[in-house]
Amino acid sequence: MVSLSTWVRYAANKFEYSLSLSWKKYNVGQINARELSDAIWKNFFQGKLTFLHWTKGEEMSPTVAGNCGTLLVRKLPSPTPTLAAIEGYEMVSTDEKDEPFVLEKDQCWVLSDNGSLKTKEARDSRLFGPVPMTDILGRVIYALQSAVDHGPVENSHLAMNQDSSVLAVELDVEEMAKNSKM
Repeated sequence: MVSLSTWVRYAANKFEYSLSLSWKKYNVGQINARELSDAIWKNFFQGKLTFLHWTKGEEMSPTVAGNCGTLLVRKLPSPTPTLAAIEGYEMVSTDEKDEPFVLEKDQCWVLSDNGSLKTKEARDSRLFGPVPMTDILGRVIYALQSAVDHGPVENSHLAMNQDSSVLAVELDVEEMAKNSKM
């Protein structure tokens, strides 16, 4: 059973996400000022803060063991700057033929957790280049490889603390297993 304090922290996370999502829609003109508060409450009461994503490959090893599985991803109101590099960072290749460049506004550089993969195997920014920050949708908080091999993903202490209430309220291992592509 989930405690009242966990529900309150979860509601605060959900409200922050709803507010951020609605504000983004307002700023780009998708909704007007009159519709803003309705959008905030609609986002708050509908939907979840997580979604399931199926992965195949070794990019997330050792953070997520195995080469395939179902991931529970927490939607984030905005990406946290704990990526490999963010705007303003100068990127220098190990290949002397490549020219250095600086990441532009709202760009980031993402790297595979698996440092042993070669560039073309990793399917990360070394292969496809900078990623728009708007493409960062969330953070993996739980991984399921099989009915007996599953658990929370070890993120930073701060991230795990922020995600604990979301995990307590929205984690449904049976649903993850049912939707698994294994």
